[in-house]
Amino acid sequence: MSAGKEQGKKAVVILSGGLDSTTCMGIAKDRGYELYPLTFDYGQRHSVEVAHARRVAAFYHATVHQVVKMDFLRQIGGSALTDDNVEVPTTGVGEDIPVTYVPGRNLLFLSMAGSYAEVIGANAIFIGVNALDYSGYPDCRPEFIAAVQEAIRVGTKAGVDGHPITIEAPLMHWTKAEIIREGMRLGVPYELTTSCYQGGEEACGKCDSCRLRLKGFAEAGYTDPIPYRK
Repeated sequence: MSAGKEQGKKAVVILSGGLDSTTCMGIAKDRGYELYPLTFDYGQRHSVEVAHARRVAAFYHATVHQVVKMDFLRQIGGSALTDDNVEVPTTGVGEDIPVTYVPGRNLLFLSMAGSYAEVIGANAIFIGVNALDYSGYPDCRPEFIAAVQEAIRVGTKAGVDGHPITIEAPLMHWTKAEIIREGMRLGVPYELTTSCYQGGEEACGKCDSCRLRLKGFAEAGYTDPIPYRK
């Protein structure tokens, strides 16, 4: 599933410390990119993921790991991940957009990643969005990524000068099991990651994110290496 290597190039990797973004780190590394992970501490309920992102960045010997502190998404709320008055669902993934959707999150993240990429001369931005085993988020769809890609092309000096920064979403059309199999092949350190929306030291095993993760590991034929509450 891996593509050809891109020698001598830089990539900004939007790294949450979760399974998908860490797999993106492994893929970018495998393609020969110099890694510049970018992590957002945005007041999320599961802020423990920032510490996991630091461990992943250290594992990959990232050139620089930027952690951006921003409070705006917590201030406006509107999501179970940024508003403590909204409960994290534990009933499984449905057809509707869930309350764990954070309004504008990936748009903000990609905009800031574009700024960072232009400053350091990066060729690509890696993001772990997925349109198959996802929770119904509108900012994880191919048309969203294509729209932001075009905005970055026309709205940056790099794009105007003919050196556009590309958005790489290698997991877009993979199942969670396929993502995990590729990660295992690449030696991705899943033991350093977290996916739980509850934000505990041990994963709850009940929230939508935990359910998707456990299902993926089971279908891939592996045991999830992180601890879960008994």
